[in-house]
Amino acid sequence: MLVAGTVAVLALTGCSSKSSSGNGTDTSGNAGGLTISKVGPVDTDGKMVTDAGAGGTPADPAGDGKATCAPTTIAFAGALTGGNAALGINIADGAKLAIDKHNKANPGCQITIKQFDTEGSPDKATSVIPQITSDASIVGLIGPAFSGETKATGKVLSDAGVPFLTASATNATLTQNGWNSFFRGLPNDDVQGPSVGKYLAATYKKVCVIQDDSDYGVGLAKSITEGLGAAADPACGASVKTGDKDFSAVVTKVAAANPDAIFYSGYYAEAAPLVSQLHSGGVKGTFVGPDGVNDPRFVQQAGSAAKGAILTCPCGPASDEFAAAYKADNGGQAPGVYSVEAYDLATILAKGIDSGKTTRADLVDFVKHYDGYGEGHHYQWGPTGELASANIWIYSVK
Repeated sequence: MLVAGTVAVLALTGCSSKSSSGNGTDTSGNAGGLTISKVGPVDTDGKMVTDAGAGGTPADPAGDGKATCAPTTIAFAGALTGGNAALGINIADGAKLAIDKHNKANPGCQITIKQFDTEGSPDKATSVIPQITSDASIVGLIGPAFSGETKATGKVLSDAGVPFLTASATNATLTQNGWNSFFRGLPNDDVQGPSVGKYLAATYKKVCVIQDDSDYGVGLAKSITEGLGAAADPACGASVKTGDKDFSAVVTKVAAANPDAIFYSGYYAEAAPLVSQLHSGGVKGTFVGPDGVNDPRFVQQAGSAAKGAILTCPCGPASDEFAAAYKADNGGQAPGVYSVEAYDLATILAKGIDSGKTTRADLVDFVKHYDGYGEGHHYQWGPTGELASANIWIYSVK
């Protein structure tokens, strides 16, 4: 794995850092027999919908194999080390698969990925991102990965004209900053919150919402609470800090409320000990976590306490074909949460480069006018960089 501020170059046959987490979006991530399995997508009213996938033929990064270009570089920025590194590694490896497929099919147009480790920290990102913007050879970026680091560095990237396509930063306010080159590759939290909130409210009468102190956790908790409506009990709502491991005060508060469900708005590094302590504290309500929790590391770290948990995500599940290709490209590692989106976004950048768009400005224009299907979604962006439409997926730990 990389250390903060350092860079690893993915050569044509190179390998990226690996997580031991497995697949966060389907049936791997086995921990004591428990797996994360998809249930299905829900619409903005919280109703299950029939949707086999993105709905069209996914774009192939290999193209027609006839592309020619000068050697070109794109970048990835996100957590490759730290408590939530598995989420960043899922993205890095998804992007790597797309570029590896492209390069194998197009010997006349070779694309390199440079990886930049932010540790998922806004503070680290502010020193790492300028390394990208100042490198004139880098024409596009997959990332930043987390909402906080994206908020902290978006203006720098936009001012430098770098097209930055995030596979995972979902805080709804990110597209309200006037950035001209930002594109979100999945629905934001103001879509996920109401959809999931309404879905839960149809089953659970009392839900305690617990949030961490990240931009992601705070924003999503607000949207979830609004979606839950009367089902959200403010008396048992609570806040925790990133890095906390002792949740005894929260457990006492939640146990006294005896809720039907607990929604945790944050990441798996805190969710795993939280659900374990809730379980030990006698709390019987269903534990629910969003995309920041939807990783096999949550199941591995929480153990039997994770059984029955509901996990949600604006990310699309991996198809069998995608999972097989991902494993083959990443040493048997299964795809995880956001791997699909990263693959799709890297494919879009590769298609732009293949069409002769090899400057930052040209790639921004290419993405702004892009309209096509990927493995996870239909990719077409509005003027602020939001997707025109996409579903939220529900998963369960069994």
